[in-house]
Amino acid sequence: MAPLHWDPIDDRAVDTARVLAADAVEKVGNGHPGTAMSLAPVAYLLYQKVMRRDPADHHWLGRDRFILSAGHSSLTQYVQLYLAGDGLELVDLESLRTWGSKTPGHPEYGHTDGVEITTGPLGQGLASAVGFAYAARYERGLFDPDAAAGESPFDHHVFVIASDGDLEEGVTSEASSLAGHQQLGNLVVIYDSNQISIEDDTDIAFTEDVAKRYEAYGWHVQTVDWKKAGEYVEDVAELDEAIAAAKAETGKPSIIVLKTIIGWPAPNKQNTGKIHGSALGADELAATKQVLGFDPEKHFVVADEVIEHTRGNARDRAAEAKAAWQESFDAWAAANPERKSLLDRLEAGELPDGLEAALPVFEAGKDLSTRAASGKVINALAAQLPELWGGSADLAESNLTTINDAASFIPEQWSTHEFSGNPYGRVLHFGIREHAMGSIINGIVLHGPTRAFGGTFLIFSDYMRPAVRLAALMGIPSIFVWTHDSVALGEDGPTHQPIEQLSALRAIPNLSVVRPADANETAYAWLEILKRRGGPAGIALTRQNIPVFERGEGAASGDTLASADNVSQGAYVLADAASGTPDVILIATGSEVQVALAAREQLAADGVAARVVSAPSLEWFEEQDAEYRESVLPASVTARVSVEAGLALSWYRYLGTRGRAVSIEHFGASADYKTLFREFGITAEAVVAAAKESLASA
Repeated sequence: MAPLHWDPIDDRAVDTARVLAADAVEKVGNGHPGTAMSLAPVAYLLYQKVMRRDPADHHWLGRDRFILSAGHSSLTQYVQLYLAGDGLELVDLESLRTWGSKTPGHPEYGHTDGVEITTGPLGQGLASAVGFAYAARYERGLFDPDAAAGESPFDHHVFVIASDGDLEEGVTSEASSLAGHQQLGNLVVIYDSNQISIEDDTDIAFTEDVAKRYEAYGWHVQTVDWKKAGEYVEDVAELDEAIAAAKAETGKPSIIVLKTIIGWPAPNKQNTGKIHGSALGADELAATKQVLGFDPEKHFVVADEVIEHTRGNARDRAAEAKAAWQESFDAWAAANPERKSLLDRLEAGELPDGLEAALPVFEAGKDLSTRAASGKVINALAAQLPELWGGSADLAESNLTTINDAASFIPEQWSTHEFSGNPYGRVLHFGIREHAMGSIINGIVLHGPTRAFGGTFLIFSDYMRPAVRLAALMGIPSIFVWTHDSVALGEDGPTHQPIEQLSALRAIPNLSVVRPADANETAYAWLEILKRRGGPAGIALTRQNIPVFERGEGAASGDTLASADNVSQGAYVLADAASGTPDVILIATGSEVQVALAAREQLAADGVAARVVSAPSLEWFEEQDAEYRESVLPASVTARVSVEAGLALSWYRYLGTRGRAVSIEHFGASADYKTLFREFGITAEAVVAAAKESLASA
């Protein structure tokens, strides 16, 4: 290992970073200066001496990834992006946390160049970093599995800065347990153990031995204590040696417990909660600048020699690293033309031609649960899409998310009589860790071009909601498979029966909730989900068997039901009134579409013409143009009924003043699903009654 090269200009750059962080928070009047001040040497070391990255190319395939899990300390990253020349300038630091700036309160993916992930809620960054490390290994297996460790152009590291708050959040416990189990030697976490949070000293709530906890998880653990000498000494060389040792440990993820003093070297507020989440104040800011040898009367001042050094160093390091990497990559590409072609397709975000032909076609007249159909679709698509991988949170037999005859993504030593392990396998096992599963799926998708999915029961989407929301906020194409989608799961009772979940998930902007009506809708729903890359999707699937409808080609006509390929439009006319002009429109999703079809027949016998609209995804429907939406739900037909075995909350926008909802507005019960539907009024008779009420309300 080469010794760390650190000159006085590096010390000056670190102190400049501290002052810029303090100035930025002081100017806007709010924010988190303390951690950014004390972590300035850590972040500088990573950005200027350790990480392989290119400030001019944030999509470079060979780059190391950096995740600031302590997202509240956004200036820790923003200042380094400025110093390295990634696109931020002084004016951006001056505009911290203000309208239209490139420097929002927390780092946001897609908003600021160089930010790999949105890290708002504590814990999500570190948990998602585990997904980044998963993806790095899986991608290596796709493209370059036989290269020696450290010699592939697909080898790199994932670096994380985490805080006390991150380590307190439960999601990091789940994800860190998995990281140790997976032996992710490409993951390096620096834990800023400053023992201060908003309520000041963390002894009030957090006294566990984190190092021992991570040793128990199977991590490589080191401690760097800058307070051990009795006086505070920022021994950057010691930290650099620890990082080098962490990188050398290829069989375990690494955590470096770094003991710091928050707000160093502010003379009066260091090591207090006062400097964690609020400005220093004019007097303390001036005093801090005096300690560091800066003019207290000047703000946002960066010496020319400092910015020239940091940007020149970052540029030169990038050129050297990229040249070596490019030589390795070019050699790989020449030797692996088929894999290079696959990489090109994935990097372009394209699906292979003719993928629709690979979809299974389900025979009409049979009964099949949509979870079972989904399992068959996953396997049919997996045969064509090596980039598709996933699994579930210990519910594979229920979610039917297993890719058959594929190895599990685990070290071989963890193989069981049910699952064969391979570090490059494509079947994911999250254990009973839904919260971490959501974050890890996000990390996989953010890292690179593969498509990952994770499954659990719809009711347990509540456990993973923070990650689902962040996927939607970032606009990334994570895929969540949620089975047992209504009270029709039956005897497990109300704790397992989703009532409010569909409506609550639909309330998340940019999340597509997809609830197919039968097996063939399920196939086309999967195809459409894979075509889309602008946001996450959750597919909600039945436990119980439901009919596979007899369908025609294209649009509905007479008694011929419309083709399932209409799913891509979100909602479509499944069965129309004989005249084409309905008296009432019945809108349903999932297993309740069959109920609406039965009600349509009963209404016809009573002389009432009903149109049945299958609405697998309200979000996709809202994307269609006004003309199409009017053709499905004409404004002139105001008698309407929605049919869904959950809250009616999602449906009022479509029902108007005359519409009626057949829904469940209370918790469920333990019984077989047929009894539950009968007792809770999810029946054709209830739909007929609601339709007649709606018609009579004019």
